[in-house]
Amino acid sequence: MANIKSQIKRVRQDEKRTLANRAAKSEFRTAVKKANAAIESGTLEEAKKAVSEAESLLDRAARKGIISGNSCRRKKSSLARHLAAKK
Repeated sequence: MANIKSQIKRVRQDEKRTLANRAAKSEFRTAVKKANAAIESGTLEEAKKAVSEAESLLDRAARKGIISGNSCRRKKSSLARHLAAKK
């Protein structure tokens, strides 16, 4: 553990940010899984809604720097291709 006051604060901040980032990652991963499941089994409207929500969460994660922009675009593209194939 650090002895310097500013470094102790930095460690506390990093822990908070790590927890927030982990929660956000879990949230968009779950949304992507739900969207894929909806595409496979649900109706077209249900699938479109799930994909839209997943894309929104991915965009938010990219904007906050939780995932890279390229990773976000790749995941969104994959979802869109999966949805288009089921139409």
